[in-house]
Amino acid sequence: MRKYALRNTVLDVLIRIDEQGGYSHLLINHELKKNQIAAIDERLLTEIVYGTLQHKLYLDYVIDEFVKSNQRLKPWVRMLLRMSIYQMFFLDKVPDHAIIHEAVEIAKQRGHRGIASLVNGVLRNVQRQGRPNLDSIKDPIKRLAIETSHPQWLVERWVKSYGYDTTEAMCQANLNHKPISVRVQALRIQRQEAMKQLEQEGFTVKPSPISEQGITIEEGNILKSSLFLDGLLTIQDQSSMLAGQMLAPIPGMQVLDTCSAPGGKATHLAELMENMGTVKAHDLHDKKIRLIKEKAKQLQLSIIDASAMDARKLGSLYSPESFDRILVDAPCSGLGVIRGKPDIKYSKQEADIARLSIIQSDILETVAPLLKQGGKLVYSTCTVDPAENTEVVSQFLNRHPDYEVDPTFFTELPDTLQQSIGVSKYGLQIFPQQYETDGFFLVRFVRHGRK
Repeated sequence: MRKYALRNTVLDVLIRIDEQGGYSHLLINHELKKNQIAAIDERLLTEIVYGTLQHKLYLDYVIDEFVKSNQRLKPWVRMLLRMSIYQMFFLDKVPDHAIIHEAVEIAKQRGHRGIASLVNGVLRNVQRQGRPNLDSIKDPIKRLAIETSHPQWLVERWVKSYGYDTTEAMCQANLNHKPISVRVQALRIQRQEAMKQLEQEGFTVKPSPISEQGITIEEGNILKSSLFLDGLLTIQDQSSMLAGQMLAPIPGMQVLDTCSAPGGKATHLAELMENMGTVKAHDLHDKKIRLIKEKAKQLQLSIIDASAMDARKLGSLYSPESFDRILVDAPCSGLGVIRGKPDIKYSKQEADIARLSIIQSDILETVAPLLKQGGKLVYSTCTVDPAENTEVVSQFLNRHPDYEVDPTFFTELPDTLQQSIGVSKYGLQIFPQQYETDGFFLVRFVRHGRK
């Protein structure tokens, strides 16, 4: 890209995320598609955007050390300083003087000489003094929150639930990228053959220890692989693959996927069913339903019947005991996917968790009568908060004596997970620091006759 254009684009993306609440991964993908960006610049753009977001609170702490308390920075100026300091502290391929020079030039383009002078002064001071010592922050929770750029309320909440050590490990893991994983369309290609072809295309890959259909991509842009473009692969986190895997549908079953978009789990269910039977897939909006249908078509799966419907109203659409299997991959705070979507940790509030736990419980209440006796229901979320996970499960079981946590759930978990620190009587909590996956919770219920 021409001089300064790359970092101007980075700045634009960061401002849109910060001010308009845009999702980082979607905006990055939009920019990469819109502009003709060389592979090396593509990697750098992604790295700076994600890295700046991941370390935002720490970078603000650094900035505030060098800006007078009565000096208010315009949002774009603060973001320019954040992305510049991130590069100075965490990237080593571009020398500091080049980073400072580009930042000053961008400040001149977007502002005036006074702003450019301020940007130059702050960055020169940061260059001279280096990273601040956080030992002066005596409160360990506050220090951890700043060091790892997590809101203090969130760190306090996790420490209360899991203790300091687990929380620290989780916060540190959230600062690092995790490798992308994909699921093979097992009706069209075997995992070993897919791995062989990917390696021939120059990818570095390894088999997932969690899913027999999973492949971890350690190096290479999977979006450009011929297997992905031909509909033989689906991008899906390894932990997410567990939901369909543990629901264990078989060909010919009637299966309900209550909160289905964008379709990764619904298509996985159809693959496990060998494209025989029916998967009823629902989500709130028609736009999301189109994503499910497009994904099913790409993967050549014909048993998915997708339509827009609030999961809390499915009782009006289906008769009691209509389904052999039900998946409730519930809407949640997303606090388990911070590694891939770092903006989530700044956009969520404690009130969101309480509100979402009510929605999760309402969905379970609605669909519970729809499962046949002897049928199985998987409840899953991509969060690590007990209020959305074990507490929802506990409350559900108290209200439904005809349901229990399926005892075979624990013995059927992949060997890698059976000794996990997150296994409890209410299910499996995967933490992001454990297996190079998202944070994820799941449990499988079985329905018996009323006791």
